[in-house]
Amino acid sequence: MRFSVLSKGDSTSNALMQRIITYLQDFELIYDEEEPDIVISVGGDGTLLYAFHRYSSRLDKVAFVGVHTGHLGFYADWLPDEIEKLVIAIAKTPYQVVEYPLLEVIIRYRHGGKETKYLGMNESTVKSTVGTLVMDVEIRGEHFERFRGDGLCVSTPSGSTAYNKALGGAIIHPAIHAIQLAEMASINNRVFRTVGSPLILPAHHTLMLKPVYVHDFNVTIDHLSVMHRDVKSIQFRVADEKVRFARFRPFPFWKRVHDSFISDEG
Repeated sequence: MRFSVLSKGDSTSNALMQRIITYLQDFELIYDEEEPDIVISVGGDGTLLYAFHRYSSRLDKVAFVGVHTGHLGFYADWLPDEIEKLVIAIAKTPYQVVEYPLLEVIIRYRHGGKETKYLGMNESTVKSTVGTLVMDVEIRGEHFERFRGDGLCVSTPSGSTAYNKALGGAIIHPAIHAIQLAEMASINNRVFRTVGSPLILPAHHTLMLKPVYVHDFNVTIDHLSVMHRDVKSIQFRVADEKVRFARFRPFPFWKRVHDSFISDEG
């Protein structure tokens, strides 16, 4: 088996990374940064998001596992003092692959040019570069509303616990193949009106945003932030691709939600 290890970059994470590499090589596993079968992230959820984007072209061939060195991670579920147990599990036992749905984002431009495609594991946000964001929202090709406000957030089920939750969105189990649209400070008065509630769209529905006045936007994909100019439309849907996690022991989604947001421990 070929493996790669990515670190958050702090001294604790770097030391753990070196230990993991040494231990796995002692078990005759091959360290391969280019074409790994398993990628071990050492740090937090942000480190695992970085690992996902680094290997996004190999999603059907690679599985991820996370070790958290700070606060309890939502994706990173192994503790530093469990390194030996994790290494033995990777080297000696077959692992279960758990797949989570991803978000596909396609940005098209007014004067032609190649469209831009992204994959997101958590969410994508859209904000205007100046003033209020004004977007026509289409669902399955039909006009739904004209949104006015600070911005819009489209999230995956696993990302529903991140920015989406802070915006008042629902927490969705990753077994449900869906995306969620949440508003950021929408304008609602006698003249302007939005639905004012998060929308959950199934995998066979496509969400389209079309600019009304301004055509330049700040678009984020997880931790990436990119300015896009002269935008014609931004399309969101559940991606065909999935992210694969290597599970060596049960770690139910709702337990992760509980431990992250309710439990006093961790």
